Amino acid sequence: MAFNEISTAKVLILVLVMKGDLYLKDFMKKNPHIGDEPIDIEELVNIGRSCGPCPYYVSRELHKIVDILFAPYNYLIDRGNRKSLSLDWNNSILIFDEAHNLESLCADAASFDLSSGLLTACISEAKNCIDISIARREKSNDKSCNPDNYAILRALLLKLEKRIAEVPIGSKELGFTKPGPYIYELLSDLNITHDTANMLIDIIEEAALLLEEGENASDSEVPRKTKATICRLESISDILKIIFRDGGNTHAKFYRVHVQEVEAKAADVFKGKASRILSWWCFNPGIAMEEFYKLGVGSIILTSGTLSPLDSFAQELKLEFPVRLENPHVISQNQMWAGVVPSGPSGCSFNSSYRNRDSLEYKQELGNAIVNFARIVPNGLLVFFPSYYILDQCIGCWKNTSNASSTNSSTIWERICRHKQPVVEPRQSSLFTLSIEDYMAKLKDTSTSGAVFFAVCRGKVSEGLDFADHAGRAVVITGLPFATRTDPKVRLKREYLDQQALSQKEEYKSQALTGEEWYNQQASRAVNQAVGRVIRHRHDYGAIIFCDERFTQLNRQSQISLWIRPHVKCYSKFGDVVFTLTRFFRDGGIHGLTKMELTRTKENAFTSKSVLDEGIRELPVEDIPSSVGSSLSAHGNIREMKTAQTLDKLYLETFLSPETRTMDQDPSTESLSSLLEVKRGHTSNQFGEVLPANRSSLTSLLSESGFSIEMLE
Repeated sequence: MAFNEISTAKVLILVLVMKGDLYLKDFMKKNPHIGDEPIDIEELVNIGRSCGPCPYYVSRELHKIVDILFAPYNYLIDRGNRKSLSLDWNNSILIFDEAHNLESLCADAASFDLSSGLLTACISEAKNCIDISIARREKSNDKSCNPDNYAILRALLLKLEKRIAEVPIGSKELGFTKPGPYIYELLSDLNITHDTANMLIDIIEEAALLLEEGENASDSEVPRKTKATICRLESISDILKIIFRDGGNTHAKFYRVHVQEVEAKAADVFKGKASRILSWWCFNPGIAMEEFYKLGVGSIILTSGTLSPLDSFAQELKLEFPVRLENPHVISQNQMWAGVVPSGPSGCSFNSSYRNRDSLEYKQELGNAIVNFARIVPNGLLVFFPSYYILDQCIGCWKNTSNASSTNSSTIWERICRHKQPVVEPRQSSLFTLSIEDYMAKLKDTSTSGAVFFAVCRGKVSEGLDFADHAGRAVVITGLPFATRTDPKVRLKREYLDQQALSQKEEYKSQALTGEEWYNQQASRAVNQAVGRVIRHRHDYGAIIFCDERFTQLNRQSQISLWIRPHVKCYSKFGDVVFTLTRFFRDGGIHGLTKMELTRTKENAFTSKSVLDEGIRELPVEDIPSSVGSSLSAHGNIREMKTAQTLDKLYLETFLSPETRTMDQDPSTESLSSLLEVKRGHTSNQFGEVLPANRSSLTSLLSESGFSIEMLE
């Protein structure tokens, strides 16, 4: 295998880089104040536009001298990116914020997936390099442009494509799986070893430069068809670096080789090709942490609200973490409502498991519950589903007119929209920003009591967004977001952990993480991450509603974040949920909000009032039974003297009889009691004699406390 001397084009690029480097150093010398304060991307761009140096290289120059460096995860975890920083890591301190994803990020950074489509694109680029080299030789007699290297590269890629196509796949669901070291056996058939891999990497680096020159060359120099836009060949270089890191075969035992067939693209179908993916998956994320240890890093600090349980997290990363801290929330107890709702208004159980999720009864019951929550919860309501599939199925069911109420032909979706304007998280990431803007705009619309955002666990809405104050007064978790058991990566990860647990030394067996435990913890962490979108500061308040009967199990509750766990209460009746939730937004908001926030009624900051108003307005005054009207007058002075808590107790213990505590799953018939969505058993009972938390008593209570509420009609 012959290799060229460095090309003339590479020398030219190096010269240009050196000139830029000299200019940058001169610029930094004349502007020593740059970097005294943290600089964001926009400020770097402004420096480049006004003064000339490339913002990227300015940041590269600054990171060499700073004491604190902010960077994305991949700059540290990815070996190539980390090496390009040229930093001295000895005794440095690494702080990973939002570290709940660190395990998967470390594993993914050490893994690869090579699809048939990507491999075909790489073969095409190798052919382009051959064409460019031949064209240059013919034009300038430049012998340094030798197409032989790229011909060898293309031939190897063609052999690899054929080798992958020949892998026997018995079951499309199971695919083809081998232990990690098998990757070296597969590549050795192509004469790709540690030594030849390094030479291939050099060829690919030259090819990337050549393709870049081809893209920038004029039409007279290089044929249009040989120009490249993206160098896919560099992905082959990255794959070889992963496989042969540290000499190769050092960490192979932590890997699995997997080949699977996927849905073929139209181009592959016409060519008679099967679309396959060759994967080398790392199941030991601790490999990345070991590299930090070798670099001499002094301390590693992980921060997140969803790291629990810490023992298994430490096992996954292969670090002891001798210092551990789990804190409660900064809010007080009365600023949070957390409850498990195992069943809906008609008593149907909530369970989003695979066996139950397609049940029409389940979807309707969940929809009726959300109608109630949309009515009670002020401003912003977040509803998280385990997957896009369940989200689509539920919304489709709620919109279906055949499932509409028999009373007034209203669908569940229409009843939700009466109270809150809906926004659905899009599957396409390009539409995500628009959906957030739509949600915020609908929150400001005073024609309804707010907006509801239907999203999925592990989606963009659940990751890192801040729904503080009126943007997120409650979050509803509709189920446990388990990963698909039949997914090859999930299945192999579970098998790997089970094998590791069995092979642990006897004294560590009790601490070994099994595949089933990992599987459950991943779902719990996704739930905790979604729940964390609400209650974002010490003056905030909100409700956390778990609508799945499995959350009543102690082992499930033990995996909920520590700051939520002590406050979780399991409810046996949906009526109790609605009543206590209504009371929370009446009383809890008073403790959670400042006086200034309480007066912001145009934004519905104090939103219990809007719910109470709706309950009062449901019947015209002339239609209110005389017994109720007289009781309101008679009890008016008493209410001003009693606290709201006393009245609630009086209401529950004296006037709300067990036979009347059934929830109306179709609140189409307006009634005075619709604040709690309660259906009366008969008209002669004592329910109408006391109206819980009416507007006048609430106003008096707030006035005595120094608060003011503007009454809006």
